Amino acid sequence: MAITFLIFMQGNAQADCVLGVGVTNDSIISEIFQLNEMQHEKLISFSAELKYRNDVINNELQNVKERHPQSSVTELRQLANKYKTVMDSLSKVQAMIDKKMLTLFNPKQYELYQSLCKEAYRSPYVIIPTVYTDSIVDKN
Repeated sequence: MAITFLIFMQGNAQADCVLGVGVTNDSIISEIFQLNEMQHEKLISFSAELKYRNDVINNELQNVKERHPQSSVTELRQLANKYKTVMDSLSKVQAMIDKKMLTLFNPKQYELYQSLCKEAYRSPYVIIPTVYTDSIVDKN
């Protein structure tokens, strides 16, 4: 189902509705939201950016794991706190990239996103969609 890629749990009362750029196959997002060529190119770019940022964060996570002492309960708690901080940054990066992509949506694409979020009982990110000049209908 189309809404499955929008679901992302964070333990909130109502979790954020993640678009899933870089996680969901680009062609699925492009097809569901009928992205234009510019939007599709940006989607590919944002997916690559997310992969790069996640690689950096995963390296940081590996360094925390390898370099932090783990011989006492206190040290393990400190390690868990550092680990949580790094994992939180992964969620923040995903949200940032998704919001960048959503700002490129036109009003109809954004309405579809909101509708899918509602079906999934998720809170959509609030953005201002882009009005493209080729989408404006002259009423004269």
